[in-house]
Amino acid sequence: MTTTETTATTATPVATPLSPPPSKPVGPREAYREALVALAGRDERVLCLDSDMGNLDTSFGGRFPERYVSTGIAEANLFTVSAGLAARGLRPYAHTMATFAATRAAEQLKLDVVGTGLPVRVVATHAGLSAAHFGSTHYCLEDLAVTRALHGLTVVVPADAREIAPALAALHELDGPSYLRLGRSATPPVHDGDVPPFRLGEAVTLRAGNDVTLVACGPLPVRFALAAADRLAGEGIAARVLQIHTLVPFDEAAVAAAAAETGGLVTVEEHRPQGGLGDAVAQVVAAHAPRPVLRVAVAGPLPKSVDDHAGLLAATGVSPEAVHAAALRVLSAPRTRSRTSTSTSTRTSPRTTAPTTTRVTASSITTTGSTTGTTTGTPSEGRPS
Repeated sequence: MTTTETTATTATPVATPLSPPPSKPVGPREAYREALVALAGRDERVLCLDSDMGNLDTSFGGRFPERYVSTGIAEANLFTVSAGLAARGLRPYAHTMATFAATRAAEQLKLDVVGTGLPVRVVATHAGLSAAHFGSTHYCLEDLAVTRALHGLTVVVPADAREIAPALAALHELDGPSYLRLGRSATPPVHDGDVPPFRLGEAVTLRAGNDVTLVACGPLPVRFALAAADRLAGEGIAARVLQIHTLVPFDEAAVAAAAAETGGLVTVEEHRPQGGLGDAVAQVVAAHAPRPVLRVAVAGPLPKSVDDHAGLLAATGVSPEAVHAAALRVLSAPRTRSRTSTSTSTRTSPRTTAPTTTRVTASSITTTGSTTGTTTGTPSEGRPS
């Protein structure tokens, strides 16, 4: 695995992903369905296995009815059938919600898919808190911990709808199983202009800087890291931003370089602090160049109310403000400046305490506050999409 070295000493952006989008953002599911249909047009081995996710029956099934299979709401059966088809030399794409893929059908994922090493592509939507309005039964904050622990499973989390097609093309070439983590609804694009080349296992440098590193994974966490980096730049602090779109295999070289060249790291993810991006980064940093690592992740009990996606993330500790506070905390720690850093930027002294609305600990950043909304609940008939 390789990474691009950077010696920049200011917060000069590599890209400007926070520019207003030219049109309404495309949702990840729509982008994925279009990419899958295009892929099936090029490879007759592609099969679509559906668990009543909605629109796959018309988008894929309408184009390739002989290659569309509905297993119904039965995820364990979905994975077992997919493994059987893969054993016959086909390329099945198995679709369900992330929480059902990683918990309800975890045994079949472990044994039938990953245990056999068969080329089943598990496509998990509604990940993290992207299904916020459906209530807690549809949240998924543990799947990366589960999938990272399954040896031989490639795990990919695009941050931009336009990354999905190249990610799918890369995964399609693998001989083994993979897990593609997607959200539910459209989020603002991360990349403005050309999307960087998608290479499995290779981090993308979105901002250059040698003061602190923000390592982010997923659509909103990456945007939050970029927003925090822009705010830090206004304060004279050069924050490097690394986008991690592949959790397994992990780009250890990029993280080790960031640890060696900056004063510390902040991880940002739509997941619990345990087992996800934060753990992956901490393992590398501890082994190569020990530095402070703070995690901005979903912490504490979930609110007993319904909110939108970004609102629920903010209520559980993941926001640009939380990332900014964590970066300042890292910079205030002893020995934060790397011996290899050549930064000459002039910056204001970071605050030594976080804002009063933020609780900063060594394991997580949690934004406190109450939430309002309707009582948590999910539709009682059929599967919501």
